[in-house]
Amino acid sequence: MKKIFVAIILLLVSVTISLAQMPYYERMANTTVEKVVVESKFSTNKGLKWTYDLGVPLEGMLEVWRTTANGTYFNFVKQWMDKYVDKEGNILNYSPEEFNIDHVKNGKVLLALFKATGDKKYLNACHKLFAQMEKHPRTKEGGFWHKKIYPYQMWLDGLYMAQPFLTEYASLLEKPELYDDIVNQFVWMEKNAKDPKTGLLYHGWDESRKERWANPQTGLSPHFWARGMGWFVFALVDVLDNFPKSHPGHEKLIGILQRTMEAVAKYQDPKSGVWYDIVDLADREGNYHEASASSMFTYAMAKGLRKGYLHKKYLTNLENAHAGLIKEFVEEVSPTQINLNKVVAVSGLGGSKNYRDGSFEYYMSEPVISNDPKGVGPFMLATIEFEKLQKSEQTAKSPRVTLDNYYNNEYKEFVPGLKRPYHYLWDGHDFNGFYILGSVFETYGAKLSTLREAPTAKNLKNSDIFIIVDPDTEKESENPNYMDAKTAKSLADWVKKGGVLVLLLNDLGNCDLDKINLLSTMFGMKFNQDSRNRVQGRNFEQGAVLLTPNDIFQKTSKLYLKEISTIQITAPAKALVQDGNNTLMAVAKYGKGTVFAVGDPWLYNEYVDGRKLPADFQNFSAAHELVQWLIKQAR
Repeated sequence: MKKIFVAIILLLVSVTISLAQMPYYERMANTTVEKVVVESKFSTNKGLKWTYDLGVPLEGMLEVWRTTANGTYFNFVKQWMDKYVDKEGNILNYSPEEFNIDHVKNGKVLLALFKATGDKKYLNACHKLFAQMEKHPRTKEGGFWHKKIYPYQMWLDGLYMAQPFLTEYASLLEKPELYDDIVNQFVWMEKNAKDPKTGLLYHGWDESRKERWANPQTGLSPHFWARGMGWFVFALVDVLDNFPKSHPGHEKLIGILQRTMEAVAKYQDPKSGVWYDIVDLADREGNYHEASASSMFTYAMAKGLRKGYLHKKYLTNLENAHAGLIKEFVEEVSPTQINLNKVVAVSGLGGSKNYRDGSFEYYMSEPVISNDPKGVGPFMLATIEFEKLQKSEQTAKSPRVTLDNYYNNEYKEFVPGLKRPYHYLWDGHDFNGFYILGSVFETYGAKLSTLREAPTAKNLKNSDIFIIVDPDTEKESENPNYMDAKTAKSLADWVKKGGVLVLLLNDLGNCDLDKINLLSTMFGMKFNQDSRNRVQGRNFEQGAVLLTPNDIFQKTSKLYLKEISTIQITAPAKALVQDGNNTLMAVAKYGKGTVFAVGDPWLYNEYVDGRKLPADFQNFSAAHELVQWLIKQAR
């Protein structure tokens, strides 16, 4: 009996450890793979439906992929979208003539797939969604109707369905003429739907005042539906991701977010930390805590705090909200899966069958279920953002990390007639970009910037960490910018005063090592004109580098580096990673500053995002360890 008891205890301990090790967002993603998407209404016996319900969990899973570097999640998203989008970019069962704003939402997922893969079919599909919005019917002042079958009506949901996609599309394709309209959609929604007493927004507004649910004087629906407001703030923080800070509308959007979140926070249930389905009627019999809206509010609050849009007074609200999400809605299933309970399946207004009059009784009549896609997607995003904010709050300062785009200055035509900078840049989502590395920096509180001019003392004045990656040769750029002795001296002086310099170079033939050595030798590092770890095809083991714990990499034991220029070191440089007689990575203290160097740009997406390398390579883990170390040096 004693042995059985001990075995049970050990099993419970093992399960507890497993639960602690796998974050809630990853366990929710696993449930999504196994159950949510397969069983949801967009996959029916009658065939596939093109509906926003699909995009909501898939967008959450994309962020889980970026956060964990588990390529399984990316592949799942791609496989599902490929069921709908053919080689020419036609979308299965999508009818633009319906003018249903819900159908535009999935464009965000399509844009993510285009950025990651470069496959034009996804972009072509986005062009079709954009074409719908160019003709989409509007209110007299310019607000998009929710659907053609709901004339003159704007719903809070609609802002989420279209505006994040339109903003990212405008940013990607350089269409600045769209930005005023994007801002106005939020301005008009707030103006027309906001209650001056509570600051809350009504679910819908009918400009014509003809709909049965509409107040004859105001055109407003009767109640403040939580998920409607959740969609609204969700849209705001996501639009701001791609909206230019230089545009005057940027501050308008932040102002709307701040006013709306102030109202939302007032109606947070102080006991549970979450929100009721009808936001302001906590005491009304039948009202209940609702998971999707609570997840959306938590997501917007966490992201707003991390990005600096919201005042830190909301930190306590956020902590209570996150704790409430877990306590009120999460059901443990296994060490790798959870269920999300208490999600309202749907709530709308009007319609020809079973008319939805917007009354309290109507909202309470809609079914409340587990694992609805509209809940699990926001839940994944909310728990990821909460984790990011926690890690960034643990950092004493928010260092500015500047990435060089002067010595590395390549351009590529990614659509006809439109060339853009590419190769080792923060906004690069494909294999050649540094999007994942940038996300890791942001996770620990860093602010990202890009320097497209020479790194003078003036240009680096506000930078704490400066990264030079793979300086161009003539085969990569018609007029490459080369390091010179004057700039090398200026950079060395910047390091001496406390700057942190990161050199991620390349091998002979892919990098002008003679010129960059003018800089590196000032710290006792000379890059050799060789090419170590030549990898043939997918024989990845030829690029394996095994580590023993050192000052930076305590947990990482196996890296992938290919075509490396090795390093000769003299004082003050020290070898960090060696393989035989070769130094592969080196560090140096120089005055008050620090230098880290390696002859390979080894942390670009291709080798950290989990889509290509076998799982036993730990470049993603190494990125986290290196970033934390660099930030400590910058303090």
